[in-house]
Amino acid sequence: MEKLPLAEAGTAADKVAAAYRSIGEHDRPEVWIHLRAEADVLAEAAAIDDRVGRGDNLPLAGVLLAVKDNIDIAGIPTTCACPGFARIPGHTAPAVARLVEQGAIVLGKTNLDQFATGLVGTRSPYGAVRNSRFPDRVSGGSSSGSAVAVALGMVDAALGTDTAGSGRVPAALNGLVGIKPTLGLVPTTGVVPACPDYDAVSVFARDLALATKVANAMIGTDPADPRSRPWPTDTPLGAPARATLAIPTDDNLKALTPAYRAAFDATVDRWCASGGDVTRVDIAELLDAARLLYDGAIVAQRYAAVGEFLSGAPEGADPVVSAIVENSARPAAHAYVTDLDQLARAGATARRLFADHPALLLPTTTEHPTIEAVAADPVTINSRMGTFTNFCNLLDLAAVAVPGEDTAEGDPFGVMLVTPGFADQVGIDLAARLLGEPSPLLTGTGTDLLVVGAHLRGLPLHHQLESAQARFVGEVATSAAYRMVALPATPPKPGMLRVGPGDGRSLPGELYRLSTAALGTFLSNLPSPMTLGKVELDTGEWVTGFACDYESSRDATDITEYGGWRNYLKSLR
Repeated sequence: MEKLPLAEAGTAADKVAAAYRSIGEHDRPEVWIHLRAEADVLAEAAAIDDRVGRGDNLPLAGVLLAVKDNIDIAGIPTTCACPGFARIPGHTAPAVARLVEQGAIVLGKTNLDQFATGLVGTRSPYGAVRNSRFPDRVSGGSSSGSAVAVALGMVDAALGTDTAGSGRVPAALNGLVGIKPTLGLVPTTGVVPACPDYDAVSVFARDLALATKVANAMIGTDPADPRSRPWPTDTPLGAPARATLAIPTDDNLKALTPAYRAAFDATVDRWCASGGDVTRVDIAELLDAARLLYDGAIVAQRYAAVGEFLSGAPEGADPVVSAIVENSARPAAHAYVTDLDQLARAGATARRLFADHPALLLPTTTEHPTIEAVAADPVTINSRMGTFTNFCNLLDLAAVAVPGEDTAEGDPFGVMLVTPGFADQVGIDLAARLLGEPSPLLTGTGTDLLVVGAHLRGLPLHHQLESAQARFVGEVATSAAYRMVALPATPPKPGMLRVGPGDGRSLPGELYRLSTAALGTFLSNLPSPMTLGKVELDTGEWVTGFACDYESSRDATDITEYGGWRNYLKSLR
């Protein structure tokens, strides 16, 4: 894939000028429903450059952004790819406003499968969005324009929405990263609903680091969104050092084309070659649950969202979308209750799966059809493409879509790391490992814990940190105010005491970030004489760390001279 031209630009204004040149050169008018005037965007970019020059803190300064046209931006029409629906909102959706506040610059609104109903990117009166690599193929939907704008280098990142896979399928078909956060982490205020209980704002980028940075900036509750949720106190903050992923059985993968099946197997091989493990797990119950999103009574949520509007045959209504929404009014209320019961049972199955595996590795979609094939069979192909994506939001799961191994013919192929709700950081960590990249930080929660003894990596109690899904922050050292003793314990462990500057020395350790709930569990399970307290690092920062009571240290052996627990253990060999 061609190099992103924006990466070579300097100032935000330079990037904007390069972006508009790129848009003109690519000549893909179907990508955009509303492209802002270049002069207006250049003026915003100049203001961003001025603020950066004054030293303002703008983490996303100059990041160029496209926004799916079912997400409101004040003063710009929201159409949902239906001209008859067009309205000009007075307020910007919080998801977008938070990015702009951090320095991102919006170029415009992008095309989509009408009312976010579809996974193909062809259900729009503004034109079928052609794939970024193969113009005769679909781009994937419903967030088609957003994905292609990123893949062609028109913008750095883009927002989509993802109810059934709309933020993941386009990522797979265009070689991108797509992050679908846990439901409610990013508020959907100002987002035209598709299925309100299952809608999520998603992110596209060409690399995991930027996608994670954008997602992080959007996360946070909003009082206007009754479904928005904060990070819980037991949020997992890190993946295990050696992870065993669940992968589907052969029977579960029958929907894949032969080329995609070979690409999936090659991607699994890549994971194993990097030091990971896999276990085949039957996910038939999850795949059955996936069908409920369109084939069950739950599809009634789509009628509740836009059914009355479409029943009036508005200008530009897509006939396939209209038929889907019209049919969604037919299920009886008792059928909805039956579907919810099936989802509850599938959710219990998912919880058992994730009790033994940090994530489920899945192909993102089943095939890469041509636009012509979808036109000939618009419903069957679309339904098949959601085989592996549809159940995620129904079961309150998070997912990160990343490029896998291309097919033998060079067609892009993508996979997803699916995790329980709120285990988004675990998915990011595992996706980074699969890509061979450093893992970026999505969550801003947790408490740092200093360990100096048996909890260090490779030592007997380190497994407790992994069980707590702690995140390794780095190697650190205390200030020169501590002494260490060897306690009589099994397994052997040290005690550390603060004695004050001049009487102690700096001791090495490792810093981990744990959820507040996990830290509380650590504290409640600590055996005597161990305690948790504040420890001063050599940087002057104070963190929570392991220590021991003074009385127990009096009869223990002082080992401070060894310069740390590892060195002391080596001396015993």
